[in-house]
Amino acid sequence: MSDDLVPDDLWDRVAPLLPPRPPRRRRYPGRLPVDDRAALRGIVYVLRKGVGWADVPTERIGCSGVTAWRRLRDWAEAGVWPRLHEVLLADLRKAGWLEMDDAAVDGSHVRALKGGAHTGPSPVDRARRGSKHHLITDRNGTPLAVSLTGGNRHDVTRLMPLLDAIPHIRGARGRPRHRPRRLFADRGYGYDTYRRLLRARGITPKTARRGTAHGSGLGKTRWVVERTFAWLHQFKRLRTRYETRADLHLGLLQLACSIICSRRLQTSL
Repeated sequence: MSDDLVPDDLWDRVAPLLPPRPPRRRRYPGRLPVDDRAALRGIVYVLRKGVGWADVPTERIGCSGVTAWRRLRDWAEAGVWPRLHEVLLADLRKAGWLEMDDAAVDGSHVRALKGGAHTGPSPVDRARRGSKHHLITDRNGTPLAVSLTGGNRHDVTRLMPLLDAIPHIRGARGRPRHRPRRLFADRGYGYDTYRRLLRARGITPKTARRGTAHGSGLGKTRWVVERTFAWLHQFKRLRTRYETRADLHLGLLQLACSIICSRRLQTSL
């Protein structure tokens, strides 16, 4: 299988973050462990193609789907994915491709076929069980933070936790950046309570008033978050939630954000 699933630049950033393997016993050597890069190829293959873990082509990928799933589980528990995202965001800021003065936020519903934590009846899908992806991006649509909730959670309830999830991004002289100056959102976020909370953090809210007619003009800036959702849903495994464990689906979501950042970084070189 070609290395386009895990290019060298992405692997060079992932490898230092992976937890060390436990020492092998010489008396009972058993099988040699699968190479970590091959396991990551298996994870990215499932993420991109949307196939089941049992359908991973072992000979082409160099790793079985079961092994790839186990590494996804172990690396999610070790916190690899958010740290990888933070590393890539720092590299983007260093390259001058991160514009955090303006940010946009939104949520997107996906159906959850197998249930699990962070699912609920969706008001936009005939009360079918689903989950929500909550996303905040910079002015160019670069994902800054992402979270997962049940499909029945209102977008605005995740606004402040999503802002808190933005890492302290280094990569440039001065203090790390972790908050925008202006936040663009649709009228679903237009509550006075949250406007006051944003202003208390030094963030100017740019949201349309609830109950007012459309045509505020904010969509000229806010559309980038919709485009980023389109990028995320090009990873077919994210269009529908199949993982019962919420941390595994969130791990795939964070990995997809990292891949988007890695691709953007390549365009800046």
